[in-house]
Amino acid sequence: MGAEANAKALGIEFTDDAEKAYLNMVARVGKTLLTSGHVSEIKGKLGADLDVEQGYAAARECGVSILQSVHQEVGTLDGLRVVKLLGMVNSALDFTDQHLVVNGISDLYHEIFGKDGDGFHARSAVGFAQLPTGVAVEVEAIFEMP
Repeated sequence: MGAEANAKALGIEFTDDAEKAYLNMVARVGKTLLTSGHVSEIKGKLGADLDVEQGYAAARECGVSILQSVHQEVGTLDGLRVVKLLGMVNSALDFTDQHLVVNGISDLYHEIFGKDGDGFHARSAVGFAQLPTGVAVEVEAIFEMP
């Protein structure tokens, strides 16, 4: 099964009819796709308001949102390779499990693109004192097209 079918099997829908955003959600440079930061619906600070499981879910939300933007740009997930993720976690000062939170998107992309194949990616997971509108997680991604 390809990435597109894997995503649909997980219940991820692609309508490709979203209105144009204020900024370009996916910039194409040659065969590279660079996404804007996509934020979670879940709000709060990890280590204060939210636990790791809630943060994991927030990172997964970001992953779904990124895939929807990428799909709208190129029309399919098939043939794409996940190159790099930057996960930003709204963190209390003593919270040190950002990497476990950002696993929410990494695990999703491993399921869709394959952990040993196109889903095997580089990643950074960092804590921030605050993120826009108080969201729990924001993620940027880089993909390579065939």
